[in-house]
Amino acid sequence: MGPRINNRITVKTVQVISSDGQNLGVMQTSDAIQTAIDMGLDLVELNANSTPPVAKIMDYGKFKYEQKKHASEAKKKQKVTEMKEVWIKPFIEENDLQIKLRKVIEFLENGDKVKISVMTKGSKRMLAMGKDAVPGLFARVVELVGERGTLESRSKPDERTKSIIIAPAKATK
Repeated sequence: MGPRINNRITVKTVQVISSDGQNLGVMQTSDAIQTAIDMGLDLVELNANSTPPVAKIMDYGKFKYEQKKHASEAKKKQKVTEMKEVWIKPFIEENDLQIKLRKVIEFLENGDKVKISVMTKGSKRMLAMGKDAVPGLFARVVELVGERGTLESRSKPDERTKSIIIAPAKATK
């Protein structure tokens, strides 16, 4: 439901603004509607909460188009945060870890959250390393990411796949 126009304006008097932005003063609603019709335009109620309500003489179709255009532009400017996922083996070599971290940092700098996952079951090497390997690996990843991201959440301890979610650090401007 948009603003009321022409005969849908039910109050007796309105504060009228002309199509070029000039204040025409307080008028009877019927006179304001007739003035708008004589100009080939519509009377559009912009602020129903003021006393008397503010109405402007304008082309309502053009007004609706402009509003839709502004809403579309605002929607385009919104950044939708995506969740990117990076898999790391629990027994990853240092060089491989650095390569994965570069990708993680790239995602964070683009404003995306990153889920870092480690498969913990089914690996004989994992059993040999012990249960402390994954939390230590996650602590190292968080340390290496540094101030570019913040730890947002961890997976539950009983899940088959361990993971953490790192959100981009808030930009201070």
